[in-house]
Amino acid sequence: MRIAVGGIASESCTFSPLPTRRADFQVAEGEALLDQYPFLAAYRDVTFVPLFRARAMPGGPVDADAYQGFRAAFLEQLRAGGPWDGVYLDMHGALYVRGMADAEGDWLAGVREVVGPNCLVAASYDLHGNVSQRVVEHLDLLTAYRTAPHIDGLGTRQRACDLLVDCLRRSLRPFLAFVPVPLLLTGEQTTTTSEPGASLYGQIPAVVRREGVIDASILVGYAWADEPRSGASTVALGTNRAAAQRAAVDLAQAFWQERHGFQFAVPTGSVDECIAMALDAAQQPVFVSDAGDNVTGGGVGDVPYVLERLLAYQVRDAAYASIADAAAAVHCAEAGVGARVRLSLGGKLDPVHGAPLEVEGQVSALAEPERGNLQAVVQVSGVSVIVTAQRTAFTTMAQFRALGLDPLARQIVAIKLGYLFPELQQIARTSLLAFSPGAIDPLVERLPYRRVRRPIYPLDPDMADPELPPA
Repeated sequence: MRIAVGGIASESCTFSPLPTRRADFQVAEGEALLDQYPFLAAYRDVTFVPLFRARAMPGGPVDADAYQGFRAAFLEQLRAGGPWDGVYLDMHGALYVRGMADAEGDWLAGVREVVGPNCLVAASYDLHGNVSQRVVEHLDLLTAYRTAPHIDGLGTRQRACDLLVDCLRRSLRPFLAFVPVPLLLTGEQTTTTSEPGASLYGQIPAVVRREGVIDASILVGYAWADEPRSGASTVALGTNRAAAQRAAVDLAQAFWQERHGFQFAVPTGSVDECIAMALDAAQQPVFVSDAGDNVTGGGVGDVPYVLERLLAYQVRDAAYASIADAAAAVHCAEAGVGARVRLSLGGKLDPVHGAPLEVEGQVSALAEPERGNLQAVVQVSGVSVIVTAQRTAFTTMAQFRALGLDPLARQIVAIKLGYLFPELQQIARTSLLAFSPGAIDPLVERLPYRRVRRPIYPLDPDMADPELPPA
């Protein structure tokens, strides 16, 4: 039994002015790709053949030439290595290619054309993937993450491979039911660690135990993509068509009925309001999410507005993670630790949402942890500002400690995230989400959508209940 492994993955904000180019992708191939799936060793009777997986951190639209190059190379390897019993695609589901609608649908159509109708094609998605009818037409199996913040990425990939191998061994082509749900919700509103997300996702195990159902997924979707496919959906797999359809419809109805309950899981406000709340908090550290420039959602990472407001408030003990500015990082490195520097920070990648901020401070730390991503800490008045050569998501304590910073000792930690990742959430005494300027506006009603399907909640808050497919 031979199964090809590969894929392409990124989360693309169509409102971002920052293109995602070929150089922004990391490509894993050969044994380095198989090493990402340690569970494959358990399949004694299956040969998994690595092609490649291209992955970029969330950002703006992908350059068409970069995408077409990856697609052509992948299909050529698939063609040369066949025939195949199965294909496993490790995807994300929210890729947007400039000038194209539904990039994953295009990728999957190419795969299906190469492998033919009899080969089983399986994919794993992030729960923030946007599913389309074209995607499900070319897939046999689709399963998605069940946690946000994500802690089940590897488990989801293993589940996809388990389903694929099991279906191949049983000569089973499952029924795949897909139900779009007209909801355009952000990840910050739909965490699975708070209600109603926790209870909604908690329904999945019972649904999967139904007779005739072998898997089910709820996809929140990715809200910052202005595409017709953007939005929520449910997917179910089954040995029985009616059972799979019933499962997908039931989960879709449950999702829709809870739509008003999906609120931000932490206190929110303007940047100034959040700084004021943080200063008044009785316990530290207080994490303030610079949500409009959230780099894990596709923000450009160089909007300096929150930093400017921290300095305006004369905050005495804060850390700011981080501002992406390669020239400033290099200048700090050339000056050296202990040197005083004048910097024009940020405002270069997204001038719509912020101009460069002129600051003066002292370099207190330098590091170059990976992929040439030079990092510096500059003490500007009471704020320790992390400057990075590349857009960087600070999600772990180790990243701070590598720069000599201890978030636990700070009154305020301002960070370019939306929801906090698990390790930071555990140490935050208080979490606040600031509606800061940027392409990843958490208040999606303020964004200039033109192509999403309408009506859709909350853009159309008074819309009638949707007509879901019959079970």
